[in-house]
Amino acid sequence: MIKSINQVYSVIRPSIAETILPIVVDSPHSGTLYPFNSGIAAPVAALNSTWDAFVDELWAAAPGLGAPLLAARFPRAYIDPNRAPDDIDQSMLEQPWPEPLAPSEACLRGMGLIRRDALPDVPMYRNKLSLAELRYRLNQYYLPYHSVLQSLLDDSVDKFGAVWHINCHSMKSIGNAMNVDSGAARPDIVVSDCNGASANPVFTEWVAAQFDRLGYKVLINTPYQGGYIVEHYGMPQRRRHSVQVEIKRGIYMDERRCEKNEGFDKLQGDIDDVLRALAGYVRAQIDRQ
Repeated sequence: MIKSINQVYSVIRPSIAETILPIVVDSPHSGTLYPFNSGIAAPVAALNSTWDAFVDELWAAAPGLGAPLLAARFPRAYIDPNRAPDDIDQSMLEQPWPEPLAPSEACLRGMGLIRRDALPDVPMYRNKLSLAELRYRLNQYYLPYHSVLQSLLDDSVDKFGAVWHINCHSMKSIGNAMNVDSGAARPDIVVSDCNGASANPVFTEWVAAQFDRLGYKVLINTPYQGGYIVEHYGMPQRRRHSVQVEIKRGIYMDERRCEKNEGFDKLQGDIDDVLRALAGYVRAQIDRQ
């Protein structure tokens, strides 16, 4: 494998060019490296609840099957690459942001580009952030992550005329007060395509069916429809298919202690199976072009 690692992201690519397929896997919430003196006041346990723990490990077989694997190394609680760059809560800033803002519903619940709360009623910061601090996070972390993701997707399209992109996440087993499904038990897997806008629904249903055949309870676009990344990069009319895959944490980890449980190895093996099937699916799509 060919590895590129810095403070912002890691990319693992197949080592033999002939094995590369037009598949890209990314995990934007895998990071745990908080920059020094970032002003965060939330306790560690609350911060850990914002982490998609071990998700990059779960999908680690991707490069061996022809798909580059991109993972963020900075935490989503520091700046969230799965939010639009204008998804900002003005109340968190010392001064007015000089450009138009478009806070999402998630931002209003405390989960925007810069997270307001780690958990319900657990603030991330004691003080407001300066404009310079926010620009630093955008320029040094957010934009470099998106630049490499864009490059990986474009490379696939340039070579093959298409790309199949899996955007990987984890979710709490039960939604909390900051979530749209507060108090609700969640399925094992949620596959999302922005209600058909980020991927051909045939592909979305195919991904869901792979987990279903392995015995997981799977829903499509419920309770998640897909975040900024799949919405931004998915363009099925141009053969750019992006789906978001959320995995319930209780399947593979102790959510309170933030440690792997006995289900981790089985889930990882099942994801390996899904990735092998995906490689075959994509080869068939290429052959039909």
